[in-house]
Amino acid sequence: MEYQVTLAEMLDARERRFAWQQKLLAQYRLPMVCFTMNIAGPVKAGPLIRNGFELGKRYLKEQLDSLHLPCTHWEEVHELTGSEACYLIDADPLLLKEVTCSVEDCWEIGRLFDMDVLKPDGKKISRSRLGLGPRRCLICGGPAKECARSRTHTVEQLQAKTRDILMHAVEKEDSTLAARLACRALLYEVCTTPKPGLVDREGNGSHKDMDIFTFMDSASALWPYFQACTQIGRQTAGFPAKQTFLRLRPCGRKGEADMFSATKGINTHKGAVFSMGVLCASLGRLPREQWKRPDVVLKECSAMTKGLVESDFYGLTKETAVTIGQKLYLDHGITGIRGQMEAGLPAVKDVGLPALKKGLLKGFGLNRAGCGALLALITAATDTNLIARSSLSAWQETVSQVKGLLAENPYPDPESLRQLDLEFIQKNLSPGGSADLLAVCYLLYFLETEV
Repeated sequence: MEYQVTLAEMLDARERRFAWQQKLLAQYRLPMVCFTMNIAGPVKAGPLIRNGFELGKRYLKEQLDSLHLPCTHWEEVHELTGSEACYLIDADPLLLKEVTCSVEDCWEIGRLFDMDVLKPDGKKISRSRLGLGPRRCLICGGPAKECARSRTHTVEQLQAKTRDILMHAVEKEDSTLAARLACRALLYEVCTTPKPGLVDREGNGSHKDMDIFTFMDSASALWPYFQACTQIGRQTAGFPAKQTFLRLRPCGRKGEADMFSATKGINTHKGAVFSMGVLCASLGRLPREQWKRPDVVLKECSAMTKGLVESDFYGLTKETAVTIGQKLYLDHGITGIRGQMEAGLPAVKDVGLPALKKGLLKGFGLNRAGCGALLALITAATDTNLIARSSLSAWQETVSQVKGLLAENPYPDPESLRQLDLEFIQKNLSPGGSADLLAVCYLLYFLETEV
């Protein structure tokens, strides 16, 4: 049950905040930004409110960073009476007020932010100093103080509106971030160079119908799809994981259509539409603090796709099998990306991502570490793209060749990779499935290190 604070507790909290502010002002003698949340009703704390508070901190920091205004000192506290943060910043107080007002007024959730600016002597700077009007009511948009004074809206109405604003803002922010990082991962993958048989910054590999610009067109077109996948995950987070996946499938068809429209019918990211779409949906199902844990994210992917191989290949016969994937499953039991995803992408979790991070720890940049991770992935997962462009035996020979190269150096030099690229091109080989998994590695790395 959520804790309901009393009026006495709120008054005590206000006194503690005042004493805290005075102590910091006396110690640093700098202007201060004090950030609290405007939350109606007796419940002032909880996961959703805390998420909104973290969002406000992020917006404020982004604005300060854009103006090159470093924070000299900051502190925050989290009590049942609410979250509070104080920032001491060596800057013109009026400029700081412009910043805080822009945060309060730019987004709908800004109505829930209360960012006071205090001069070093403790005096507040009002909005009127900037020629701005009073804060607006959450519900009707009128002056908030007048609505509060006349009790125009009930506490229940204000609470419901507050919850809607918080949920919408957090969902939008999370889905936007997931989509941005997913597109970035796809762009990093295609820019990783040199990649044997694949499109990169130096050439088209074994492909005659696409180049790096085709991939850029495709990646940019998929941004709305990745955002939609994350939103579906968030909206179905309270349901069994498989329900989320069922909701994804129509969205995936739309994502493929957007890709083909952007590339004029060329298949650049069909595998990524599946793998990255599932990954984004898993992020939507998880709170953001768990995005940093690849094991948790991939476990959610596995739960979403449990039974996928069996259901997709059920009743398949040699007469009805059409795709290379279906034929490989019937002839050799190869489950491809479906089996990988259902198992929680072990090639990524146990091989590709560790190879990427190990390369970075060795001092290599993302490019060379990514090249090493790609080769490791070729040896760890059954790449049906490679098999489709050659044969099962040729794929096995290729895996053996790559293993030999990695045994000599887990992160081969560019010239060795260019030589392998020439061999792949001569044989018309393209490890596109492994490239999709490399993009997943990049996304998980971004989540782990930047979120």
